[in-house]
Amino acid sequence: MVPVALFTLAILGGRPAAVGTGSGDVNALVRTYIAEHRESRAAFLAVHANIPSFARQTGLACSACHTAFPHLNAFGRLFKMNGYTMTGQQLIQAGDSGKPPSLKLNLIPPISAMVQTSYSAINKGIAGTQNGNAEFPQQLSLFVGGEITPKLGTFLQLTYSGNDGAIAIDNAELRYADKTQLGSKELTYGLTLNNNPTSQDVWNTVPAWRFPFASSAVAPTPGAAPLLEGAFAQQVAGLGAYAMYDGHLYAEFSAYGSAPQGGVHPLDSTAANTISGVASYWRAFYQQTWGDNTVMVGTFGMSAKLFPTGTVGMLNRYNDFAIDAQFESKIGSSMFTAHGSWLRETQNLDATFAGGESDNPTNTLKSLRLDAGILTGGRVGLTVGYFGLNGTTDATLYGEHPVSGSANGSPDSRGVIGEVSIMPWLNTRFALQYVAYNKFNGGNTNYDGFGRNASGNNTLYVLGWVAF
Repeated sequence: MVPVALFTLAILGGRPAAVGTGSGDVNALVRTYIAEHRESRAAFLAVHANIPSFARQTGLACSACHTAFPHLNAFGRLFKMNGYTMTGQQLIQAGDSGKPPSLKLNLIPPISAMVQTSYSAINKGIAGTQNGNAEFPQQLSLFVGGEITPKLGTFLQLTYSGNDGAIAIDNAELRYADKTQLGSKELTYGLTLNNNPTSQDVWNTVPAWRFPFASSAVAPTPGAAPLLEGAFAQQVAGLGAYAMYDGHLYAEFSAYGSAPQGGVHPLDSTAANTISGVASYWRAFYQQTWGDNTVMVGTFGMSAKLFPTGTVGMLNRYNDFAIDAQFESKIGSSMFTAHGSWLRETQNLDATFAGGESDNPTNTLKSLRLDAGILTGGRVGLTVGYFGLNGTTDATLYGEHPVSGSANGSPDSRGVIGEVSIMPWLNTRFALQYVAYNKFNGGNTNYDGFGRNASGNNTLYVLGWVAF
């Protein structure tokens, strides 16, 4: 499924100026924000009854947590890290006398929905297919999110994919969060149970949440990608522990096991790319805010051993290591953001090589992603991004095939993405996106060995996105 933004709405401006990661009751942060902004923000008064799950829970407009969706601002990152449990609304509470409540239920059900409709066209049509593909919907999602009980919250997404014609679980997370003091500084810590490595992250540099946040579900895409760039999405279950010290330094370690949707369970000889034991994921970053500027530098990675087929036999081993950075700055009534990530994957293909399905026992892939964008106070956005992938030449692993193959056995691909978006209403977004390839699966001309050029896959994508 196409990954979807953790939160489904955003508008520019009005981010909390007085909230951060300092000590105190996190629910009080929401109540303080409401008190300070309820009279001064006409936009809040106009839309507070028409915004999705988390906004209904907190009583805040989407701009409290977002700059441009799915970008989270400082308050939005705090909200997620604290387990989706902040609330500014009246609750049904129960518990033993003299003890903190053991039950908290929102009076308003924490449910929202999202629909995407799109049109895609590629520069050169593929023989035997219609060029110009409309999807209504491309994706239709139901969200359940918010506080379940004290210190425990959830984000669950059920999605219908128009391309697949099927309904399935999309990104899902249960999160426990608490606070304590370590020395004179605050320590936020917790547990995360999720089904997509990097979906638990709060930054837009990681694969689950990076630009472009929506893209064509039918246009050709490069044939190779590192493991962390979507191979495990909704196909695993992982439990992790994390901690944030003094609002600056974050560390996390998670372990994942295979949990594919559908197919035979328990997994048997028909299974593909099954994790042997557990795959380990780690994340660390440092963040700093000064004035209207925020910067983050970090690293993340994963190590996994996979059975290409079945659940016994020889294994392939993958090690992913990445560095990433994000910068955001409020410039007048506009918000500027920039993201960058570089990922290197080492593949020890013992099982694949022994089976004659690769030329090399060891391969590498390197992925570079950069983008920068601005969203004006009028909710008009412009973003430009670059993507590049290069790796070891392997004619057996990346062989000739019409459109999706490589004539020279190289996985190298690169190109640029430009997107213009507008949000005429606070819960609606329209976007015009163009993807231009300079290289595709190892070549610029006749890259597949069947006469197709990289520019033939250039894609025009028009998107309508509504959340309610």
